[in-house]
This record gives sequence, structure tokens and C-alpha cells, in this order.
Amino acid sequence: MDLDIARFNLLCEAKENTSMLLNITSPIKEEYRKKLAENLLQEKNAKDGKKILVFKKKKRSTLKEDERLNYLLYCDKSGARKSYRHIPHLPERILDAPELVDDYYLNLLDWSSKNVLAVALGTAVYLWNAESGAISQLMQTSEDDDYVTSIAWATDGKHIAVGINSMEVQIWDASKGSQVRRMSGHTARVGSLAWNGPTLSSGGRDSRIINHDVRARDHIASTLKGHSQEVCGLSWSPSGQQLASGGNDNLLHIWDVASTEYLYRLSDHQAAVKALAWCPFQAHLLASGGGTADRCIKVWNTQKGTCLNSLDTQSQVCALVWSRHYKEILSSHGYSKNQLCLWRYPSMVKIAELTGHTARVLHLAQSPEGTTVVSAAADETLRFWKVFVASDKSNAIVRMHAKECGSLLLKAVQIR
Repeated sequence: MDLDIARFNLLCEAKENTSMLLNITSPIKEEYRKKLAENLLQEKNAKDGKKILVFKKKKRSTLKEDERLNYLLYCDKSGARKSYRHIPHLPERILDAPELVDDYYLNLLDWSSKNVLAVALGTAVYLWNAESGAISQLMQTSEDDDYVTSIAWATDGKHIAVGINSMEVQIWDASKGSQVRRMSGHTARVGSLAWNGPTLSSGGRDSRIINHDVRARDHIASTLKGHSQEVCGLSWSPSGQQLASGGNDNLLHIWDVASTEYLYRLSDHQAAVKALAWCPFQAHLLASGGGTADRCIKVWNTQKGTCLNSLDTQSQVCALVWSRHYKEILSSHGYSKNQLCLWRYPSMVKIAELTGHTARVLHLAQSPEGTTVVSAAADETLRFWKVFVASDKSNAIVRMHAKECGSLLLKAVQIR
């Protein structure tokens, strides 16, 4: 007996029987197969043997079945991929800033609507024209032991307010390089300034906020009392209806433009509140940052006086800037990394961390078109970061913001 032939015959018979069993079908199975082909191939006369499956409904195609199957097989899907914005982690430019005072409670940097950056270095204020690159000295204190403690551009981009250690506020015409007027009222240094049309608010180490009407001979329009220590942060809302003030007493106050009594006293921070920034795309939304013992960024609804979000950044918060192009906020920090952090709002997920400064990053200022942010640090350098490059979609937000700013510029600041 030939065992090899016998084994071969048995195997062949088994394969034939198996294939016969597989080919046996019933009317129910056949109907199910057709329905499956119709739904998954989206074609009632789907041919046998097609193996392309579609698991979501699509619009009825005008293509023939063979053409559509070829399209599904060979079409390029790369255009459907989501594009991601590149955030440069290196500064676009670095400038020296010798004698920049290393004091957390001062405000020594501001960028005008006419694209001129002002920075206070010791006893003097310098202007850097971002378009031409020209640098000029605007002013210098009359006494060598005096120094500049705060600066703030008016919305017209022409006038700039300068607070000094000797308790005085000066207003300068930057286009002419001349002093327009001097205003007194504080009994200690003036560390914070904020404009609201023709009104200039100043915050002092004497814990007071003075609202100056720069058009009037008797310039003191009102005095706001609520803090018990130095007022180190001041910022008017985009609408001009609310003023936010932060102090070394760990308090944040919200003031109404028509009242000398604070609207809300917010005591959630556990350290000095210097960093203040109003949201450009949502009304009554304010971000505040706390000092070394607090380290938190808090987001507030100033209409209700409620905290919407709180984030522990693990570092002293020195300054905050909202993006005008994206729903993002940039923060600058002190010990231990001396970094800038970019956060997505409202999730407050960290998008990027920008490093390079070797000492705490005390100040931030945003360019008028909103694409570049400059940081000033105690390492005596200015670094320019192109973090908010606008996309086509975000340009609509910028145009709306520019339109609002333009309406504010129509209110010319007439200084007596």
C-alpha cells in the first residue's frame, strides 16, 4: 500500500468537501450579503468581491461606481490635515537695556499705537522706533538720585506719561521731545499709570490712586482709596468703564468710572498683584497675576466679581498680555526659570515656554498690530518674541480691534 498516495487523496477530498460547504448558501444569507454591500459600499448594484467599506454617511455621488471606488482608493487626503501654528522659541531681536531698575513694583515698558517702544532706564526714558530702528532719549530726571518709576503711552501715540520717584507725574510730547506739564498729588513714588481718554490714573506708594484730567488746570478729578500699601498695577478696561488696581496688600480692586468707591474687593491672591490684563475679545474678563508667595494667574468676571479660573504657575507672575489674534495669554515670570509661558484660554493648557532671560522678566509690551511681544528683564536685555503671528482667520479679530482703537483715537488728548 502506497501511504503517500493515500494521504494525498484524503487531503484532496477534505479540501473539496470544505469548499463545497463554504459555497452552500441560503436565501437569507444572500439577502444579508446584498444589504451589507448596499450600505457599506453605498451602491444598490454593488458588485461581488468589492472590499472597500464606508462607515459614515456621505453625500450621494454623481460618479459611477467604478469611478467612485477608484477615487476612494487613489485620492489625496493630505489637504484635510489640520495645520498647526509654529511658535518661535528664540527671540527675533535682542536689545541691551542697561540700568533697568530691578524692582517688581514698577512699570517701565510700553509700546505706542504709532509703533514706538518706550523704556525707562534709570534716570532716563528712551524711545525705539520699531519701523526705522532709531533710538532717542526723551527725558532725564533733574536729580541724579531720582529715577523713573512708571511710563504709559496715551492712545494717540503722541503723548506719554512719566512717573518718577520724587512723587511727580510728567506728560511729554514724544513727537516734539518736550515736556507738556507736571502734576503733583502723591506723597510717595508713582509706580503705575493708566490712560482712559483724557483721564490719566496714577498709583502711588502712598496707597492712593489719583485720576487726573489732563485738560484742566486743576487736574485732580478724583482720588480712589482702597489699598493699604503701594499700588503696583493699574489698567482700564477696553470700554473705559472699569479700572482694575492691584496692590502690595495682595488686593485686587475693580472700580466703576462713575464712582470713587470700589465695585469689588477681591482678596484671593496671596501676594502682591502687579500683573493685570483685560481680555480684548470678551467684555468684563480680566486676568491678574500674583507675586512669589502666590504664583497664580486668575481670570475674573468683573461684572459679577467672581473668579472663573485659577492656575498655579509655580513661579512669580510679573506681567500678562492677551493675544489679539488667538484665545491665548502670555505671562512672564521670575524665579526659578525666568521664562515666558503661553497659555490657551479657557483651558489654561500651556502651549509654549520661552526661555533665554537670565533674571526675572519684569515687563511685557505688545506691538500695535499684535504679533510681537517684547520682554524686559532684570538681566538688562529686551527680547522680541513673534508669538502671535496672525492667520487669515484671526485677521478678522484684529480688524475689529483696530476699528475699536480707531474710535478711541478720535478722542484727541488736549493737554493744558
